[in-house]
Amino acid sequence: MKGSRWPIVCLPILLAASACGSDILMVTMGGTKSHKIPFLELAQGLIRRNHNITLISPFSPDFHIEGLEEIVPEGLSSFVRGYMTFDLVGARMRGEEPLPYKDIIRYGYEACEAFLSDYETRSFLRSGRSYDLIMLDGAYPECALGLVYRMKLPFMYINTVGFYAGPTSISGSPAPYSVTPIFAKAFTDNMGFVDRALNTFWHLGAMLGHGISVTILQGVLRRHFGPQMPHVYDMGKNVSFILQNGHYSVSYPRPFLPNVAEVACIHCKESKNLNPDLEDWISGAGAAGFVYVSMGSSVKTNKMPLSAHRLFIDALGRLPQRVLWKQDGEQNLTDIPSNIRLYNWLPQQDLLGHPKIKVFITHGGLLSMFETVYHAVPIISIPVFCDHDSNAAKAELDGYAKKLDLQYLTSDKLYRAIKEVINEPKYKIQVKSRQILLRDQKETPLERAIYWTEYVIRHKGAYHLQSPGKDLNIFQYYLLDVALAFLIAMFTTFALIAFVVRFSFKWLVDYVQSKRMDKLIDKSSDLLKRSTKLIRVDQASIAKKRL
Repeated sequence: MKGSRWPIVCLPILLAASACGSDILMVTMGGTKSHKIPFLELAQGLIRRNHNITLISPFSPDFHIEGLEEIVPEGLSSFVRGYMTFDLVGARMRGEEPLPYKDIIRYGYEACEAFLSDYETRSFLRSGRSYDLIMLDGAYPECALGLVYRMKLPFMYINTVGFYAGPTSISGSPAPYSVTPIFAKAFTDNMGFVDRALNTFWHLGAMLGHGISVTILQGVLRRHFGPQMPHVYDMGKNVSFILQNGHYSVSYPRPFLPNVAEVACIHCKESKNLNPDLEDWISGAGAAGFVYVSMGSSVKTNKMPLSAHRLFIDALGRLPQRVLWKQDGEQNLTDIPSNIRLYNWLPQQDLLGHPKIKVFITHGGLLSMFETVYHAVPIISIPVFCDHDSNAAKAELDGYAKKLDLQYLTSDKLYRAIKEVINEPKYKIQVKSRQILLRDQKETPLERAIYWTEYVIRHKGAYHLQSPGKDLNIFQYYLLDVALAFLIAMFTTFALIAFVVRFSFKWLVDYVQSKRMDKLIDKSSDLLKRSTKLIRVDQASIAKKRL
């Protein structure tokens, strides 16, 4: 009996061993450094399980991770540095689109050309290195699908922009526009008629722009990998698994297929002690506490107009709290109030987990939103571009955020908003409620991500998780072809019935009329005969009288 149970007992060990020591290639071509963070967290977790990780990205490493090989193609890195020079805050303050539509379209194919033309990329492809799995960023994955085609490997996505439904939708998960707000606008999943109409319009516009970009990008890929390379849309449908950077407690409940797992907060950590200088300065605030300000890695404060800096300083300088503000460089600012300190870098999660923090002023980046819920800190969100508006709209809907619009922002509005969020208990209560929901999980997001990554490796792509819905076109998926065939069949049936009824009625009418006519004719004939007979009798009578 014991012998018969041996395979069952040892199966988990054998399966785990079959995925250990795998070689995994990670590629992110996202235009901001925040795209790299989930990859780094997952890479470190996989390295601890003896996997070998290579990460390609546009951003040089800030620190060394033992066991991680980072490749930073200079051509791609230089393109991204040159691309991200927009005055995002200034444009938003003027009521303009921070990123023009044409620049959004060109990023994908121009970044792809810069990446594939780079000497280091070409050397890497010629090296003949082999891997067991490729993991791509769900934002702008199309170019890196060229590597999937070259290496003939299963691939996964980390969908870093959690509200972007493209990767999950193309792989078969439902994403109806009626409840799927576009990631670049301030819609939620509870939309009336007008909002649903506008949301559909923006989705279709985004689809059109993406189609134009991918059409040009396809040409770039075929120049580098040959004319036989399949279309990237067809390749994208074959994704083995998607690690979705979202969670129903902080994003939206979604009907995902089995090949999608939510891993929001994969990077979240418990706070550590601050360095003595920061701790002493915060302690000096007493019971008033401190306010933390950061616009993340995507919004460069050294690109902000001086008027925006002044607006912030005027509002922050009036607070009884002390203020820690993360800046990207010298701003040539003078007369900084004594309660404000500027730093090029700050340990964000250590500050968010500090007991004296009162409010976090943020641009609304997704990773920052997850961190603020994880540490239960209410926020003031000032969205700038990309997914900031949709993130801020969801946080405001959940009750732990106050959203402000840069176009109409004044120092007084900012000051009043800060006071409201600090003094109104509802913000703290709501974020604490969300924190409980986010943390109530059977395993950590990192453990979940590691499990599914190894699962895909163990099962050679885990293609059994895929839905055939991914291969259906829009007419087949929504049964529009069936509905059309049904309508044609009904129309044909009704037309035949109408024809038969009409023909039968006409035949009946003709038959009835013919019968009546026959009767009339018979009667007429009878009358005629009788008349003729009478005439003959009368003629005979007249003839007799004459005789």
